[in-house]
Amino acid sequence: MAYQEMPIFTRTFDFLTWLLPATNKFPRAHRHSATKRLLDAAFDLRERLDEANARMEKQARLERLARADEALSRVRLYLRLCVKWGWLTAGQYQHVAEMVTEIGRLLGGWNKTTKGEKKTKEAEQGEGKSR
Repeated sequence: MAYQEMPIFTRTFDFLTWLLPATNKFPRAHRHSATKRLLDAAFDLRERLDEANARMEKQARLERLARADEALSRVRLYLRLCVKWGWLTAGQYQHVAEMVTEIGRLLGGWNKTTKGEKKTKEAEQGEGKSR
């Protein structure tokens, strides 16, 4: 798939564009610990998606998508902690949670499509033989 055609890249870009300025308002004492971990997980997510997109071999792509899903889980955890500690307002959390949920849906769809590529090709070949 072409890079610009995939909404997941736009959504993760929008997420990072929102997240970075938001973390600048987090307590300075935690910028090198909790804030860094959140940002690292967010950037890891985007990097794993880019790596998955660059892979043509199915298993390598699935591996990168699994790593992206792990990074997304870490992002969710750190965002929940930020709300618990009062670093994000309820409104900010609602907004970012919607963004992360959408990214998760897109990631799940890409993973499902990638897993099903071989089955789809085999099904098409099977249909051609029965005609």
